[in-house]
Amino acid sequence: MRLFSDSIGRKIVMAVTGLIMVLFVVGHLLGNLSIFNGPDGINAYAEKLHQLAPLVWGTRVVVGLSVVLHAVLAVQITLENSAANPTRYAVQRSLKATFSGKTMIWTGLILGAFIVYHLLQFTLRVTPGLVLGQDGLGRFDVFGMVVQQFRLVPIAAIYVVGMIALFLHLKHGIQSTFQTLGLSNNTLLPRWGVLGKTLAGILLVGFGAIPLLILAGIAGN
Repeated sequence: MRLFSDSIGRKIVMAVTGLIMVLFVVGHLLGNLSIFNGPDGINAYAEKLHQLAPLVWGTRVVVGLSVVLHAVLAVQITLENSAANPTRYAVQRSLKATFSGKTMIWTGLILGAFIVYHLLQFTLRVTPGLVLGQDGLGRFDVFGMVVQQFRLVPIAAIYVVGMIALFLHLKHGIQSTFQTLGLSNNTLLPRWGVLGKTLAGILLVGFGAIPLLILAGIAGN
Protein backbone atom coordinates (compact mmCIF):
# COMPACT_ATOMS: atom_id res chain seq x y z
CA MET A 1 0.00 0.00 0.00
CA ARG A 2 1.31 3.43 -0.94
CA LEU A 3 0.87 5.24 2.36
CA PHE A 4 1.27 8.78 1.04
CA SER A 5 -0.19 8.50 -2.45
CA ASP A 6 -3.11 6.21 -1.65
CA SER A 7 -6.17 7.78 0.00
CA ILE A 8 -6.65 4.96 2.52
CA GLY A 9 -2.92 4.86 3.20
CA ARG A 10 -2.87 8.55 4.05
CA LYS A 11 -5.77 8.08 6.44
CA ILE A 12 -3.91 5.24 8.16
CA VAL A 13 -0.85 7.47 8.60
CA MET A 14 -3.12 10.13 10.08
CA ALA A 15 -4.62 7.59 12.46
CA VAL A 16 -1.24 6.29 13.67
CA THR A 17 0.25 9.77 14.10
CA GLY A 18 -2.92 10.80 15.90
CA LEU A 19 -2.52 7.96 18.41
CA ILE A 20 1.12 8.91 18.99
CA MET A 21 0.05 12.47 19.78
CA VAL A 22 -2.74 11.31 22.10
CA LEU A 23 -0.29 9.19 24.10
CA PHE A 24 2.07 12.14 24.35
CA VAL A 25 -0.71 14.50 25.48
CA VAL A 26 -1.78 12.06 28.22
CA GLY A 27 1.81 11.86 29.50
CA HIS A 28 2.16 15.63 29.23
CA LEU A 29 -0.94 16.14 31.36
CA LEU A 30 0.34 13.77 34.06
CA GLY A 31 3.56 15.75 34.25
CA ASN A 32 1.86 19.15 34.20
CA LEU A 33 -0.45 18.25 37.06
CA SER A 34 2.63 18.25 39.30
CA ILE A 35 2.19 22.03 39.43
CA PHE A 36 -0.51 21.42 42.05
CA ASN A 37 2.23 20.03 44.31
CA GLY A 38 3.74 23.51 44.45
CA PRO A 39 7.13 24.77 43.27
CA ASP A 40 8.99 21.64 44.31
CA GLY A 41 6.59 19.42 42.38
CA ILE A 42 6.85 20.85 38.89
CA ASN A 43 10.41 22.16 39.27
CA ALA A 44 11.61 18.70 40.28
CA TYR A 45 9.69 17.22 37.34
CA ALA A 46 11.29 19.69 34.92
CA GLU A 47 14.74 18.99 36.37
CA LYS A 48 14.21 15.26 35.88
CA LEU A 49 13.27 15.81 32.25
CA HIS A 50 16.42 17.89 31.82
CA GLN A 51 18.46 14.93 33.09
CA LEU A 52 16.75 12.67 30.55
CA ALA A 53 17.59 14.94 27.63
CA PRO A 54 18.22 12.17 25.02
CA LEU A 55 14.86 10.53 25.78
CA VAL A 56 13.07 13.89 25.83
CA TRP A 57 14.55 15.00 22.52
CA GLY A 58 13.85 11.62 20.93
CA THR A 59 10.22 11.94 22.01
CA ARG A 60 10.06 15.50 20.69
CA VAL A 61 11.36 14.38 17.29
CA VAL A 62 8.83 11.55 17.00
CA VAL A 63 5.93 13.70 18.18
CA GLY A 64 7.05 16.65 16.05
CA LEU A 65 7.17 14.51 12.90
CA SER A 66 3.77 13.09 13.82
CA VAL A 67 2.29 16.57 14.14
CA VAL A 68 3.70 17.68 10.79
CA LEU A 69 2.57 14.53 8.95
CA HIS A 70 -0.87 14.64 10.56
CA ALA A 71 -1.38 18.31 9.70
CA VAL A 72 -0.10 18.10 6.12
CA LEU A 73 -2.18 15.04 5.29
CA ALA A 74 -5.28 16.51 6.96
CA VAL A 75 -5.06 19.67 4.86
CA GLN A 76 -4.32 17.66 1.71
CA ILE A 77 -7.29 15.33 2.21
CA THR A 78 -9.62 18.22 3.05
CA LEU A 79 -8.61 20.14 -0.08
CA GLU A 80 -8.99 17.04 -2.25
CA ASN A 81 -12.45 16.34 -0.85
CA SER A 82 -13.51 19.95 -1.34
CA ALA A 83 -12.29 19.98 -4.95
CA ALA A 84 -13.67 16.62 -6.03
CA ASN A 85 -16.63 16.34 -3.63
CA PRO A 86 -16.30 12.56 -3.70
CA THR A 87 -18.43 10.02 -1.90
CA ARG A 88 -17.29 10.20 1.67
CA TYR A 89 -14.88 7.63 3.01
CA ALA A 90 -16.43 4.65 4.82
CA VAL A 91 -15.28 5.94 8.20
CA GLN A 92 -17.23 9.16 7.75
CA ARG A 93 -20.31 7.37 6.46
CA SER A 94 -20.42 5.09 9.49
CA LEU A 95 -20.06 7.90 12.01
CA LYS A 96 -22.90 10.24 12.82
CA ALA A 97 -22.42 13.79 11.63
CA THR A 98 -21.59 15.82 14.73
CA PHE A 99 -20.28 19.32 15.36
CA SER A 100 -16.89 17.94 16.39
CA GLY A 101 -16.76 15.78 13.26
CA LYS A 102 -17.68 18.62 10.92
CA THR A 103 -15.12 20.98 12.44
CA MET A 104 -12.12 18.64 12.60
CA ILE A 105 -10.05 20.69 10.14
CA TRP A 106 -10.77 23.92 12.04
CA THR A 107 -10.07 22.54 15.50
CA GLY A 108 -6.92 21.02 14.03
CA LEU A 109 -5.78 24.40 12.71
CA ILE A 110 -6.50 26.02 16.07
CA LEU A 111 -4.47 23.30 17.79
CA GLY A 112 -1.61 23.83 15.33
CA ALA A 113 -1.50 27.54 16.13
CA PHE A 114 -1.76 26.78 19.85
CA ILE A 115 1.12 24.28 19.72
CA VAL A 116 3.37 26.88 18.05
CA TYR A 117 2.47 29.45 20.70
CA HIS A 118 2.96 26.95 23.53
CA LEU A 119 6.41 25.98 22.26
CA LEU A 120 7.45 29.61 21.86
CA GLN A 121 6.24 30.38 25.37
CA PHE A 122 7.22 27.51 27.65
CA THR A 123 9.80 25.56 25.61
CA LEU A 124 11.79 28.21 23.73
CA ARG A 125 10.74 30.93 26.23
CA VAL A 126 10.85 33.78 23.75
CA THR A 127 7.38 35.30 24.22
CA PRO A 128 7.25 38.76 25.86
CA GLY A 129 6.80 39.21 29.60
CA LEU A 130 8.18 35.89 30.82
CA VAL A 131 9.67 35.90 34.31
CA LEU A 132 12.67 33.57 34.27
CA GLY A 133 14.65 32.63 37.36
CA GLN A 134 15.72 29.85 39.72
CA ASP A 135 14.15 28.41 42.82
CA GLY A 136 15.85 28.01 46.19
CA LEU A 137 17.53 24.79 45.06
CA GLY A 138 19.05 26.36 41.97
CA ARG A 139 16.61 24.71 39.57
CA PHE A 140 14.88 26.60 36.79
CA ASP A 141 11.69 28.05 38.32
CA VAL A 142 9.05 26.56 36.03
CA PHE A 143 6.43 27.09 38.74
CA GLY A 144 7.03 30.83 38.95
CA MET A 145 7.07 31.23 35.16
CA VAL A 146 3.81 29.35 34.62
CA VAL A 147 1.98 31.01 37.51
CA GLN A 148 3.06 34.48 36.40
CA GLN A 149 1.78 33.83 32.88
CA PHE A 150 -1.54 32.24 33.85
CA ARG A 151 -2.40 35.14 36.11
CA LEU A 152 -2.84 37.15 32.91
CA VAL A 153 -6.40 36.80 31.58
CA PRO A 154 -5.52 36.81 27.83
CA ILE A 155 -2.94 34.04 28.24
CA ALA A 156 -5.20 31.90 30.43
CA ALA A 157 -7.94 32.40 27.81
CA ILE A 158 -5.63 31.23 25.01
CA TYR A 159 -4.96 27.99 26.88
CA VAL A 160 -8.62 27.38 27.64
CA VAL A 161 -9.55 27.91 23.98
CA GLY A 162 -6.75 25.55 22.96
CA MET A 163 -8.04 22.86 25.32
CA ILE A 164 -11.61 23.26 24.03
CA ALA A 165 -10.26 22.72 20.51
CA LEU A 166 -8.40 19.62 21.76
CA PHE A 167 -11.58 18.31 23.37
CA LEU A 168 -13.62 18.70 20.18
CA HIS A 169 -10.85 17.24 18.02
CA LEU A 170 -10.35 14.12 20.15
CA LYS A 171 -14.05 13.65 20.84
CA HIS A 172 -14.48 12.66 17.19
CA GLY A 173 -10.91 11.78 16.26
CA ILE A 174 -10.34 8.86 18.62
CA GLN A 175 -13.43 7.00 17.43
CA SER A 176 -12.56 7.73 13.80
CA THR A 177 -8.98 6.54 14.34
CA PHE A 178 -9.96 3.07 15.51
CA GLN A 179 -12.45 2.78 12.66
CA THR A 180 -9.76 3.75 10.15
CA LEU A 181 -7.36 1.13 11.53
CA GLY A 182 -10.00 -1.57 11.17
CA LEU A 183 -10.22 -2.12 14.93
CA SER A 184 -13.94 -1.58 15.10
CA ASN A 185 -17.31 -3.13 14.32
CA ASN A 186 -20.94 -2.39 15.14
CA THR A 187 -20.34 -3.36 18.76
CA LEU A 188 -16.96 -1.71 19.30
CA LEU A 189 -17.62 1.54 17.44
CA PRO A 190 -19.94 3.02 20.11
CA ARG A 191 -17.43 1.97 22.78
CA TRP A 192 -14.62 3.79 20.99
CA GLY A 193 -16.96 6.76 20.89
CA VAL A 194 -17.40 6.62 24.67
CA LEU A 195 -13.63 6.27 25.10
CA GLY A 196 -13.03 9.29 22.89
CA LYS A 197 -15.51 11.48 24.74
CA THR A 198 -14.27 10.35 28.15
CA LEU A 199 -10.58 10.86 27.40
CA ALA A 200 -11.26 14.18 25.68
CA GLY A 201 -13.25 15.30 28.72
CA ILE A 202 -10.50 14.26 31.14
CA LEU A 203 -7.89 16.17 29.13
CA LEU A 204 -10.12 19.24 28.93
CA VAL A 205 -10.69 19.28 32.70
CA GLY A 206 -7.09 18.41 33.55
CA PHE A 207 -5.38 20.92 31.29
CA GLY A 208 -8.07 23.57 31.67
CA ALA A 209 -7.93 23.45 35.46
CA ILE A 210 -4.31 24.63 35.51
CA PRO A 211 -4.78 28.13 34.01
CA LEU A 212 -8.26 28.60 35.48
CA LEU A 213 -7.34 27.71 39.06
CA ILE A 214 -4.19 29.83 38.89
CA LEU A 215 -6.14 32.74 37.42
CA ALA A 216 -8.75 32.41 40.17
CA GLY A 217 -6.01 32.43 42.84
CA ILE A 218 -6.92 28.95 44.06
CA ALA A 219 -3.62 27.44 42.90
CA GLY A 220 -0.16 28.88 42.41
CA ASN A 221 0.24 30.48 45.83
